[in-house]
Amino acid sequence: MKKKWWHDKVAYQIYPKSFLDTNGDGIGDLRGIISKLDYLKDLGIDIIWLSPIYQSPFVDQGYDISDYYKIAEEFGTMDEFDELLAEAKKRNMYVLMDLVVNHCSDKHEWFQKALEDPYGKYAGYFHFVKGRDGKAPSNYRSYFGGSAWEPVPGTDLYYLHMFAKEQPDLNWENPKLREEIYKMINWWLDKGLAGFRIDAIINIKKDLSFPSFEPDGPDGLASCVKMVEEVEGVGEYFEDIKRNTFAKYDAFTVAEVFNMKDDELAEFIGDNGHFSSMFDFSAHTMAQGESGWYNSRKPSFKKWRDTIFASQMRLQEVGHAANIIENHDEPRGVSRFLPDHAQNEAGKKMLATTSILLYGIPFIYQGQEIGMTNCWRSDISEYDDISTKDQYREALAAGCSKEQALEYCYENSRDNARTPLQWSGASEAGFTDGTPWLSVNPNYKEINVEEQEQRKDSVLSYYKALIALKKSPEYKETFTYGRFVPDYEEKEGVFAFHRISADAAGNGAELMEAAKGGKQDILVAANYGTEACTLDLDGRTGKVLLSNVGEEKTRSEEIRTEGTITLQSCESAVVML
Repeated sequence: MKKKWWHDKVAYQIYPKSFLDTNGDGIGDLRGIISKLDYLKDLGIDIIWLSPIYQSPFVDQGYDISDYYKIAEEFGTMDEFDELLAEAKKRNMYVLMDLVVNHCSDKHEWFQKALEDPYGKYAGYFHFVKGRDGKAPSNYRSYFGGSAWEPVPGTDLYYLHMFAKEQPDLNWENPKLREEIYKMINWWLDKGLAGFRIDAIINIKKDLSFPSFEPDGPDGLASCVKMVEEVEGVGEYFEDIKRNTFAKYDAFTVAEVFNMKDDELAEFIGDNGHFSSMFDFSAHTMAQGESGWYNSRKPSFKKWRDTIFASQMRLQEVGHAANIIENHDEPRGVSRFLPDHAQNEAGKKMLATTSILLYGIPFIYQGQEIGMTNCWRSDISEYDDISTKDQYREALAAGCSKEQALEYCYENSRDNARTPLQWSGASEAGFTDGTPWLSVNPNYKEINVEEQEQRKDSVLSYYKALIALKKSPEYKETFTYGRFVPDYEEKEGVFAFHRISADAAGNGAELMEAAKGGKQDILVAANYGTEACTLDLDGRTGKVLLSNVGEEKTRSEEIRTEGTITLQSCESAVVML
């Protein structure tokens, strides 16, 4: 594997609207981000990814961009953005922005001009398609529900929107459109961006015949995903983007990719892949219901663990994936993945241990480092998210009661991750002096940064110790490039794996033997069960590098294991064997 500058980094996603408000308007801003760079540096963060801060009507929280060259006034000014870049550089930190180019806002100048002349130049920037038999061109259901086609006023044309109707899809078949996008990407990279997180990029390739599919729901529609899965040739677009933009700057790119074909992994993130990395959503997609949130179920521990193990084994053969517990589009990871008995600080530290030390690049989402949780809402009116409102309606239509529908929203809503970051136990969690755009989680008095910074045994303190261990000179190479080998899979409730020196070769058993011969072998083990368990170390001894029990700092050299290690319920340990 070619070594890249980003392989050993730890990334942190900022959802700017909910990070920190400094002017009292209830919306987080760039000034708030700048003021907390030292907090992030102290945590151990190298890369900051900002969710969209471009000018937008915010129909889909900024993922509907009306001007790619402007900062939304809610967040600040371009001068403040330039200041953020400069201040991050002083701290040896890198900044990524969101690249949203499958679609734009219906308020974008391009789309407004297209509506003015539905058969002209700018209409060709979008998919303006003639209807069939007085109806939409095909029976696609958008990601947010309802038809993916919207009539173009005064014509028999429809425009495609795979997300909200206010987010018309861009026509990547049009070379003029591609030229405009590449120009924009390079403009931002010239400013000093380190790269991009790339939104919904798999969707840019369309089958221009727009065939209908067998309906998959009572509405007579079929998910637009069907077309995405069947169309060929999207990789050609990805290579074209890379050649004209990213490759010129050695930019780091992490793609949001669903629906990828199994044999395409190396093409996406191999040494010469389209992207530097891509998010591993394997555990998250497993938790989704076939028809919607109303029939989603919390995965069993074994299924969740085995899914991650299988993904790790596949990914390490190809490249560095981006590992997440949660993000702005997912509920809080501690609420989704921890069993009921582990919904505590020990459990949150345990989950962090089995995520941060996986093979790949860890992406921490704001608030994850203090163990923020899902937020209960008593009425659908308390939610802001467009997708949540659609899923609530779907649940009611499927026969669920209001109480049941709200329970599904509590378990799955994107707003769970979008509640303001809980900085302190003061009014509005220290996020704003005004009224927050989305109400804070009521548990902010118990879960907040200020309180946890004062405790050596807090979740925040543990994240700092965990990241420091991952980056420590003695173990950094193994945690970055070392092989991932699962272990103790027959043990109920145990999540355990080895990271073994990258220069060791062979399959799992051969790697374990190589480790006994002097290769660096670090065991990461956690007990998600309710009873204590003892792991046989096959006659080996070990030094405990980190445990989630007691004060959270690297344990002293004297703490060793002799032949076995016993883990209590919700206990995790990192052991140098």
